[in-house]
Amino acid sequence: MTIEGTIKGAQAGGLEGANVLLHPSALLDYQHPSIQALIAGRGWRSLDEFGRIGAVYNFVRDEVAFGYNTADDLPASQVLADGIGQCNTKGTLLMALLRALDVPCRFHGFTIDKALQKGAITGLAYVLAPRSIIHSWVEVWFGGRWLNLEGFILDKKYLCQLQQRFSSQQGAFCGYGAATPDLQNPQIDWKGSDTYIQKDGINADFGVFETPDAFYMKHGANLSGIKRWMFLCFIRQWMNQNVTNIRG
Repeated sequence: MTIEGTIKGAQAGGLEGANVLLHPSALLDYQHPSIQALIAGRGWRSLDEFGRIGAVYNFVRDEVAFGYNTADDLPASQVLADGIGQCNTKGTLLMALLRALDVPCRFHGFTIDKALQKGAITGLAYVLAPRSIIHSWVEVWFGGRWLNLEGFILDKKYLCQLQQRFSSQQGAFCGYGAATPDLQNPQIDWKGSDTYIQKDGINADFGVFETPDAFYMKHGANLSGIKRWMFLCFIRQWMNQNVTNIRG
C-alpha cells in the first residue's frame, strides 16, 4: 500500500498497512550500531508503549541540545553523533528511535516564517535566511489516533533561559526558536497528547510523508548554492555560539 493509502486509512480511524511506517530508510537508519546501543543501554524496549514514546521524546528534547547541524537531511545516526539538532534533524532522530521501538510514526512538513528564529539567529545569518524556512514535526500513532509531536525542539535548559529572559512576557511569544501562545507554560511535555513549541509560526503546510527522505526529495532542504557554502563555513558556527550563549 502507498503512504497515501496508509494515511487515508489511518485518518479514517484505522492504521491499515502500518508496517510501512515502521521501516528504516537512509535517514531513519535505526539499525546503525550507535542507535541500537543507545536503545539497549537505556533499556527502552522493556517499557510499555506510552513509556517508550516518552523516554525517546525526552531524550531527543533534552539530551540532544537545540542547535544547528550542517544540513536538514542528515541521517539519524549523524544527528545522534552531533549531539545537537533543530526541528528537522531532531525529528529525524525521534522518528528513527520510535520506529526502532515498534511505534508507527510519520513526517509532517511545513514552512515557518523566519521571524520565529530571530534572536537565536542574528546579524548576517538572519539576513541570509529564507523568509519561509523548512519545518517539520513528527506524528505518532498512539491510543488509536495520530498525535503531533513538536515540543521536543528546544531543550529545557535553553527554554528555561528564554523564560527567565522574558519573564514579564504575557500572551503569544515569537522568537528565539519558539512560537507559542504561552512562553511560561508551553505544551512541551509528553502526556499522551499533542506537544508544540513552534506551531504558531507555521505559514505553509506540505502534508504528511512516510519518511523525511520522501519529503526532502520532493521539497529540498533550506539552503543551497553560495548560501549553503557560507552556512557551512562560517554562519553555522556563529549561530551555535549564540545559542550556547543564550543557554548560559
